[in-house]
Amino acid sequence: MSFVDHGSINYRDEITRKMVHLCSLSIPVIGYYITKQSAMTILGVLSAIAVVVDVGRYFIPPLARFINLIFGPIMREHEMDAKKRNLNGATYVLLSALLCVWIFPKVIFVTAFTILIISDTTAALIGRKFGRHKFLLKSLEGTSAFFISAIIAIFLTPKIGHHVALEYIIGIIAAFVGAIVENISFGWADDNLSIPLSVGFTMWVLYSWLLPNLKLILTNVPQ
Repeated sequence: MSFVDHGSINYRDEITRKMVHLCSLSIPVIGYYITKQSAMTILGVLSAIAVVVDVGRYFIPPLARFINLIFGPIMREHEMDAKKRNLNGATYVLLSALLCVWIFPKVIFVTAFTILIISDTTAALIGRKFGRHKFLLKSLEGTSAFFISAIIAIFLTPKIGHHVALEYIIGIIAAFVGAIVENISFGWADDNLSIPLSVGFTMWVLYSWLLPNLKLILTNVPQ
């Protein structure tokens, strides 16, 4: 038996969905090079457009038909429920990015959102294809894939640089928290929100505890 995300789309469409999801890596990459205010302005505009279109499809039949034609195969069942009128994953990604840019220092935002994009994708594809052992609400294989890929992301994302070894430890602990949150978010919370927020707050608490005098400012990039 395979323990997977119980969406209604098949594995091929799941791959397509996650390839689209990976395009969101542009958010932390661009966010690294621009100021916080610029990032919030861009994400605010994109989020507003996404929400209007996403909600509008429930009330404007031609818009709904167009979106279903283009994106229907990669949308999950709950994202197409006309009674519940849920937002889709892409809208949650933009809203999550806007919220995380607003809340977190840049070094934490870039790390937390990179983990969301890379590790959520890895967990979904590995869990659906190879998930055989149940762990909490999903599969051990998917959760392990999340954690391992998140550790890789930790080694690729920027650090402040004064206490690098301790920063890696902080990141790895946050990656573990993110893996558990991704696993248990099914059915009650959208993981596009819960993952970066849990990773981000974990990092922030650990930085404040372990490196209380460290200013979380990346040098040579706009803040």
